[in-house]
Amino acid sequence: MTLKITGYLNKLNLDLRKSNNGRFMDQKVTPDVLSFVADCIINFTSENIEKGFCARDIWEYEYFNKNIRMIFGKPPLKKETMENEYNKLAGQPIKTLEYANILETIKRGRKNYFKIKNFELLEYISIKDKNAYLFLTIYLRKVLSDSGFIKYINEFIKKALNGQITKENFNFLKEKYETFIIGNTKINGKTEVRRIFTKVLNVFSAENNTLGTIKGHLSNRNIYYQDLMYNRINFRDLEKEKGISRTEAKISKKDQKAYEEYNDYLIRKAMNFIKKKYKESEIKDSFGSGPAVYVHHIFPKNEFPEIAHYLENLIKLTSEQHYSYAHPKGNIRIIDKDYQLICLLAKSESIEKSLIQGEFYYSKPSLIFVINTGLNLEDKKKFSNKLTFQAIKNELKTKYKIL
Repeated sequence: MTLKITGYLNKLNLDLRKSNNGRFMDQKVTPDVLSFVADCIINFTSENIEKGFCARDIWEYEYFNKNIRMIFGKPPLKKETMENEYNKLAGQPIKTLEYANILETIKRGRKNYFKIKNFELLEYISIKDKNAYLFLTIYLRKVLSDSGFIKYINEFIKKALNGQITKENFNFLKEKYETFIIGNTKINGKTEVRRIFTKVLNVFSAENNTLGTIKGHLSNRNIYYQDLMYNRINFRDLEKEKGISRTEAKISKKDQKAYEEYNDYLIRKAMNFIKKKYKESEIKDSFGSGPAVYVHHIFPKNEFPEIAHYLENLIKLTSEQHYSYAHPKGNIRIIDKDYQLICLLAKSESIEKSLIQGEFYYSKPSLIFVINTGLNLEDKKKFSNKLTFQAIKNELKTKYKIL
């Protein structure tokens, strides 16, 4: 997908010196918020992809309101004080998507509305936070390269990687950025520029696992993926981010509840995607000819919450396949190991076919992560990302013989 994003953006001229648009990035444009807003736009326009909308349409949308309270812990919109906050949470990511040409502006009188221009990229961003993060790393590099500013970011990152970065280096970069933005865009206040500077620099810092900025100063530690999130809760270490210990990843009861609610949202979003993508069962056995109405977790979500939202762990089944074979006698607390293997083999084929067709929904590393997690494999026995799909299927058959 990296090549697809790069190829699309390379067709554009995103030079800020020509556009004078300081809203290419903003304070609320974090991977989780960007992915969430993209998801809301897709749901809002689900019946008509050509449907125009404004930021208010999105933040007044029931789907937005329901999930933003659950995911980000925001008070209900009925509180007047929240209107401005909701407007920013929807509007700022929309402006970023517009600058990236994923959305386009349509005029209705004096008011700007938007419509989807690149559904494929918007859908990719909507699927999960990590997709939005990958998009931001490519997008920001493109914007700053076209604008002639990337050399300053590259110099900072290079020194940080070599352990040579100083407060003076950081202040130099920050001042350069302030001068550049104020001199070339309509933003003219240093306070606002500094807030956005944090969001820009830390994407590069997280990408390279280097120092960045915290509270406007040079950070005293490396910046990690979870630092980029609007909700900075340790439960986002679902895949054990590099540099974060298990002790640091422990969460409070309050954060545990937040994690569960957030994970429920991710699971629903992933299951809805599988429902839309497959009209028939992914398992072509004698019981797969009926209506495929169930999305089944190959590895149960109550046992493996960390992979419950992975598309690679979800498979479309018929009612008979689901309740007679995946869950013997309809007992959803029981997983039939033989049929679990059949599910994994079929899902592997679905993923391989999807990737061959140039789709971006799945990734082989994510499938490997799901398998290694679901089978509780020790390091020496873990599946390698280098395995071909045929080798994955062969290895699965071998593993299940001894389960």
